[in-house]
Amino acid sequence: MGGKVFITGTAGFIGYHLAKHLLDEGFEVVGYDGMTDYYDPQLKRRRHQNLLQTARFRAVEAMLEDRAAFDGAVDAFEPDIIVHLAGQAGVRYSLDEPASYVQSNLVGGFHVLEAARRHAVRHLLMASTSSVYGANEAMPFRETDKADLPVSFYAATKKASEAMAHSYAHLWDIPTTMFRFFTVYGPWGRPDMALFKFVDAIFAGRPIDVYNQGNLSRDFTYVGDLVRAIGLLIDAAPERPSSAAEIAAGDSLSPVAPWRVVNIGGGRPTKLLDFIAAVEAALGQPAKRNMLPMQPGDVVDTWADASLLERLTGYVPQTGVEQGVAEFVVWYRDYYDC
Repeated sequence: MGGKVFITGTAGFIGYHLAKHLLDEGFEVVGYDGMTDYYDPQLKRRRHQNLLQTARFRAVEAMLEDRAAFDGAVDAFEPDIIVHLAGQAGVRYSLDEPASYVQSNLVGGFHVLEAARRHAVRHLLMASTSSVYGANEAMPFRETDKADLPVSFYAATKKASEAMAHSYAHLWDIPTTMFRFFTVYGPWGRPDMALFKFVDAIFAGRPIDVYNQGNLSRDFTYVGDLVRAIGLLIDAAPERPSSAAEIAAGDSLSPVAPWRVVNIGGGRPTKLLDFIAAVEAALGQPAKRNMLPMQPGDVVDTWADASLLERLTGYVPQTGVEQGVAEFVVWYRDYYDC
């Protein structure tokens, strides 16, 4: 394995872990990140510092929306593969700052598509989200389900990104895989996500916010499992079928483009209260709980059908929440010296 991979968002949570994984696998990686202040930029810089210990990694700091900077970085590297993970994340933040999602996820995503077209990359891989399933009630979520009812603007921009990528795959024959991530967690995680917030609050003696009175479940996906799946999917580039009849049942492959969407989740939803219990066990202390109503734009349950991922890669995420949460707590204690 090897090659030249351009990754956007390498100072971010998932991008950092993916870059580290691919460097360990022998790839040459250029990471592109805007170092925005959506959360602590120092955490992002520490991630990049770790990656820069490897000679085969180079970092470029600039915004996706800066077309000249982005094109210059891609053109100088001439990648074989582009993995697009950067963008504005978060359901709740999209209620307050929707314009940032237009710039990062749509304008920035367009720049990525143009770069992939210009360099005729052998595989373009782009992050979407399980949030695109929105108001769907049939469980588990399958890639072939319709996903036309997003309930947050964040999800709407990710669904739009999938459609934009499909059009480029069709028009320019760019092999493209879209990932739908399911509640990723683990060491070096984002401070705006539930696990980080829970651990931070419990250490400080503050109550944790528990939405919908705790009546939620998530298909939690450990970040190490997620990036392993992405690494395997790099070599599973879709091909344009000659007819719809070629497409296997359950495959999201487009009938008119080398484009596919793939869930990355373990297919094992965990109740939120059970997840909190795992946090309490890892910390050895109980949480004070602030029970709240449902948050606007959120969904009650997520649950991935991981059968397409398994068919393409032979792999399904395996790490249980007890182990994954414990790994995060070990990292948190070390990083914050507590």
